[in-house]
Amino acid sequence: MAISGGTIPGGTTPAALTPVRTSTESERDDEFQEHEKILSPDFLSVAQITELLAVDVDGVQRKLETFLNFKNIKTCLKEAILLDYYVSGFLWARGMDFSIIQYSQFMTLLDMLLHNLKTLHMSLEDSLKWLGEVMAEIGPSHLPKNEKWNIFDIKQANAIIDYLKISLFQHYKLYEFLFFSTREEIVIGTEQMIEVIKPSGGLYPNPLEEGISFDIYSTFIKPPPTLDTEMKGLDQEEGPKESQPEASTSDTDPLAGFTIEDIKSVLGQVTDDVLIGIQE
Repeated sequence: MAISGGTIPGGTTPAALTPVRTSTESERDDEFQEHEKILSPDFLSVAQITELLAVDVDGVQRKLETFLNFKNIKTCLKEAILLDYYVSGFLWARGMDFSIIQYSQFMTLLDMLLHNLKTLHMSLEDSLKWLGEVMAEIGPSHLPKNEKWNIFDIKQANAIIDYLKISLFQHYKLYEFLFFSTREEIVIGTEQMIEVIKPSGGLYPNPLEEGISFDIYSTFIKPPPTLDTEMKGLDQEEGPKESQPEASTSDTDPLAGFTIEDIKSVLGQVTDDVLIGIQE
């Protein structure tokens, strides 16, 4: 401890005592502050993690959708992929039986990896290096002084690395495409104004056959004939059929009933009469 002196009328008196930090304490505080910067701020709070642990798979998805403020999960492909990324990570961590602090650090690790890709355009190689540095801080250490900062043991650290290999790193190009590639906006709905055609006989011409389906045309524009109309049509069709026997009788051969000799004698008389008329 160091004592600073102060002068007052009548003599000297000791002033306030100011503690002096040793080099060991200073190094310990700097190390604590450096450790606090790793994977901070937390991606999920303790209260949020507790809520997620109390629900099933569907509940985890709904709650994370609320925590992440995803509004268009059914129509936005980006939000759906990110939600699946975090939900899959949390469910995997649940199978590892992590503690609350381990849940918090693991979910923050998942978020920071995407943050580095999205904002820093970090390549796959750089992401792997960054992960190695982080795991060296929060994972197992061979130095006794760092044992109190260890959050994951050797088995858990290896499991985390293996999971990231098959989840994020294996599909790293797809996540790069998700953040940096522009996509066409596909119109999945449109409004159309349809004008109904008025009945025939008005100012509008009848529709073309190829312009409207037969069902609509026969139902709304030209409805099928009624029963009375069908009966009249049948009567008109039967009328010509009944007059066919009369027509057939008029078409009979007029020479029927005469023999060949009769015809020859008649033709002979006609020929003689003609020749007599000529001679005269």
